[in-house]
Amino acid sequence: MSRIAVICGTGMSELTSNYVKSFNSDISLLRIESEWGEVPISVIEKKQHRIFILDRHHSSSDYRTPPHMIEHRANIFAISSCNPDIILSVNSVGTMRNDFPPGDIGISKDIIDLTQFPWTFYDGDAVHSDRTNLFDYEAIECCYNTLDSLQKNVVKDLIVAQCVGPQFETPSEIDALVKLGADVVGMTLGPEQRLISEINTPHVALACSSNWAAGRTPGDPQAEIDHEEVDSMASSMREKIVNCIDALTKLF
Repeated sequence: MSRIAVICGTGMSELTSNYVKSFNSDISLLRIESEWGEVPISVIEKKQHRIFILDRHHSSSDYRTPPHMIEHRANIFAISSCNPDIILSVNSVGTMRNDFPPGDIGISKDIIDLTQFPWTFYDGDAVHSDRTNLFDYEAIECCYNTLDSLQKNVVKDLIVAQCVGPQFETPSEIDALVKLGADVVGMTLGPEQRLISEINTPHVALACSSNWAAGRTPGDPQAEIDHEEVDSMASSMREKIVNCIDALTKLF
């Protein structure tokens, strides 16, 4: 039995129902307690497979938790408690690459995270986790082959810059990130990957190109970024994500 964990966010609120409809699967809700709070996880059962889907922006109120307020330790602890074979992060990103326009899904290769908050499970005795190879090669190839049949071009070597949000970046910040080697920018993958590296669970991350980064819109560098448009663009990619999840169930 394969156990696939999925962490998703912007534009993916209907991902669970999409998967259930596509594969006529059963669904239940699991609530996991942690020292950082309770975490709700949707559990989908498909034949001999289990898929655990976590909305990283979950909240006990009517509002979704903004990126800078997410308690990533609670989320990763909860998803780790499901004993997954692989963790799939689905992240909405702004793109700085002309060959990775909004609407495409790419695969993350590395991260530039220079933010200040020290995300770790080890506040007592320091644990120095190796982060040379962040993502699982076989899972990357699996997702690449799936996406290659669904879109014209698949970029699988994306360098993701981590910014804290909730505001979008300035054009000068984007220029600086590009000079550092970044291809896309997001607000959630950095902390998640740091914590996943401490639990030694295989990880793969899909980058959903939801908007041009500030100052990077072709022909209109003054174009503003609208969050509702970002959310709508991310939503349009749900079916591709469903296909990637299904492919991963066959790999593990």
